Amino acid sequence: MSAIKVLVVEDEIVVSMLIEDLLSELGYDVLEASSTYEMAINSLDNDKPDIALLDIELASEKTGIDVAQYIVEHIHIPFIFLTSKADPRTVNRVKQLNPPAYLVKPFTQEALYASIELALFNFKPLNNPEEERQNVIIKDSFFVKGTNRFHKVKLSEILFAKSDHVYVQVYTNDGKCHLIRSSMNSFIEDLPINFFRVHRSYTVNLDHLKAINSTCLFINDHEIPIGANYRSLVMQQINVK
Repeated sequence: MSAIKVLVVEDEIVVSMLIEDLLSELGYDVLEASSTYEMAINSLDNDKPDIALLDIELASEKTGIDVAQYIVEHIHIPFIFLTSKADPRTVNRVKQLNPPAYLVKPFTQEALYASIELALFNFKPLNNPEEERQNVIIKDSFFVKGTNRFHKVKLSEILFAKSDHVYVQVYTNDGKCHLIRSSMNSFIEDLPINFFRVHRSYTVNLDHLKAINSTCLFINDHEIPIGANYRSLVMQQINVK
């Protein structure tokens, strides 16, 4: 399971190092901090963070608010403002971007942790902003709601999913099974084309397909049944000769 990647955009080196230490202790994957707008944009485009922590005042003409605007328009990940300012003018400037959290310095590790987890929990993908989800898909990863935090699973690590009444069991190549409260129909809506439904109860990641016969697919050590109504579509999808 991959740790959640966090980008810190902060121009004060001492503060940046403190935040990085707090995040590392919490188990997050902390990217190299950015102190300017330009550095932040470069990291957003190339390092692909899962969430960004943005100081408002930066060592550049453009501010953390400009970084947030870029995220809203181009990146579509959750972000949190970190600032020493809580005056009405500053708050009015940032609330137009609807940030999921606004932390005033100094803040505790507990407050930082709670803000990140709530930001991930409340993040709504653009293609279905009204749907309440217990899992969040951001770019190439799958965020599964655990007991007290979201856990990141890369889509490439998912072997298959199995429907179980009102839940979906998601099996990954590290031998784990993640339980999500969802229908299979809702679950597969956001998945890329390499995920293919092969049975009323099963969706598989074809990138992990090892073998196939007339009734089953073999995903690593798992034998997945092919539903009668799905057989012809499966054969077309994998281009059986």
